[in-house]
Amino acid sequence: MSRYGVKLFDLNRVQSYPLKSRSSKVEVGAFCRPHVKGGALSEFLKSLPAILGAQKLKDLAQAIVSARANGRSILWGMGGHVLKVGLAPVIIDLIDKGFVSSIAMNGSCLVHDFEIAVIGSTSEDVEVQIQTGAFGMAEETGYGINQAIKEGVKDGLGIGESLGRHLLKLEPEFGQYSLLLQAYLRKIPVTVHVTVGADIIHNHPNVSPPDIGEGSHRDFRLFASMVAGLNEGGVYLNCGSAVTLPEVFLKCVTLVRNSGQQLRDFTTANLDFIQHYRPSENVIKRPVANGGRGIALTGHHEIMIPLLAASLIELIDD
Repeated sequence: MSRYGVKLFDLNRVQSYPLKSRSSKVEVGAFCRPHVKGGALSEFLKSLPAILGAQKLKDLAQAIVSARANGRSILWGMGGHVLKVGLAPVIIDLIDKGFVSSIAMNGSCLVHDFEIAVIGSTSEDVEVQIQTGAFGMAEETGYGINQAIKEGVKDGLGIGESLGRHLLKLEPEFGQYSLLLQAYLRKIPVTVHVTVGADIIHNHPNVSPPDIGEGSHRDFRLFASMVAGLNEGGVYLNCGSAVTLPEVFLKCVTLVRNSGQQLRDFTTANLDFIQHYRPSENVIKRPVANGGRGIALTGHHEIMIPLLAASLIELIDD
């Protein structure tokens, strides 16, 4: 006998309903199909379930394809990790297929792209290098990038275009893997958005803070012009930048709207292996709150971006 003095709830009073009368979120028609050995990639992509992340991937791919077909901007924001995992060839191929209108980089992305172009490798062992003070002190990286910025800013360029021009003159051995160089050759704008003190080139004796500030601000204004092209059907993808680019993107959105230009009904996406606060708020929520859609895709860049690229290629006729 219980000492609580409270009777158990009477389940005989509960009312049920027929299962088929209920609205359900998942139906067997949305299920995936097993892959067949030797099957085509297009069939594999079609076989993915029309549920959650797989459906979001399909929706994002369709939004990008529609933007391409309708002449709307397709902007890619990138952190350094995207290049560190070897994805430059995929992005360059997407440029050639008309899926990239411009590329926005943070400072880390700039450094890794430059090093890949010059020596074909990047990403030092920070844990080891920091012990002796050698971290970030490679001569070619610090001197070359800073010199390119100074020369470019003097000629009225932003940082992205300055580096593209510099690499063209340099004719680096591995230039075919450089987004900076290959975009420059194709006249695709690349903007670089730095955080002073956060990038290794700021430690170098050849650094020019005024030129870095001027060049990055020019790129900010250039990026704002590209963001204006998102109106009514464009797509912005934030790939691997947890802080800098989401903040810059949000400022560009408000700059465009403050100037009286319409900016609505576009798609934003954040691709990363962790969904952070700023991309969630400043990319996939706030900018499209009054028209458009934000898509969050969680996964490793080295898997998700090639999968997205494959989906895009399979959706077009040319």
